[in-house]
Amino acid sequence: MKLKAWIVAAALLAAPSIALAAEPIEGNWKTASGATAAIAKCGGSYCITLKTGKHAGKRIGKLDGAGADYSGSITDPETDKTYSGSGAVSGNSLRMKGCVLAVLCKSQTWTRL
Repeated sequence: MKLKAWIVAAALLAAPSIALAAEPIEGNWKTASGATAAIAKCGGSYCITLKTGKHAGKRIGKLDGAGADYSGSITDPETDKTYSGSGAVSGNSLRMKGCVLAVLCKSQTWTRL
């Protein structure tokens, strides 16, 4: 097999594994309150479920997006109120933001575990 053909074959074999790489938002995150939240694929979105703390097992969000930017809804587990939300991944930090009427917003940073 010629070198050029071998390189093409190797690239084609590697392509499926690159496409299956997890999005940066997937994984376990330490929230601002100290609880652990798991973000995992659910359908075509990413679901956020608390794994530890007073509200363990509760789903608190659903986001859509790819790469570094995601948007969707976030629920405050204390009040059970749902807000329009977004998440921005930067390295091992996830900046979460929830807004009412896109004017009154609260943000917090989560850390990857």
